[in-house]
Amino acid sequence: MSVPPIDAELALAEIQLRRAQVVDTNLVPRWFWFSIAALMVAFVAAVESGVTWIVATGSIVYALGICALIIAMVRHARVQVRTGLLGLRGGLAIAGFTLVLVAAGIGLGFALEALGVPFPATLGCVPVALGLAVGGPALMSHLRRIMLARPLAGS
Repeated sequence: MSVPPIDAELALAEIQLRRAQVVDTNLVPRWFWFSIAALMVAFVAAVESGVTWIVATGSIVYALGICALIIAMVRHARVQVRTGLLGLRGGLAIAGFTLVLVAAGIGLGFALEALGVPFPATLGCVPVALGLAVGGPALMSHLRRIMLARPLAGS
């Protein structure tokens, strides 16, 4: 039994469309990155204040906020993408993104502390938060391109 070329082409297009839908439903949405960034800065500022009730309140708000974000993300992701779809390039992109932000935050925080600047951890955290808010969605776009470029039949 032979399949007409147009039917094969339409079937392949449908498969690619479905894969794009699965990938898109599992990417971390833009609002998540901004929310994590805001919670992170607020938490670091609360801890760095050194005032007991501010530290306690900030810790509770941070914990509740993270829980709410995780619940929202679990509800957002309707299906699970295979980790193999990311491949080595995707894993390296995530690791690189994380390491750059951590190094920038720690380096800036220590530099500000050495200069005697008040609230060095909070000020060092602000560029990291901006990196999350701006770089997170960019990372998701990059990962989307990687996942959609992978062969349909696997590696």
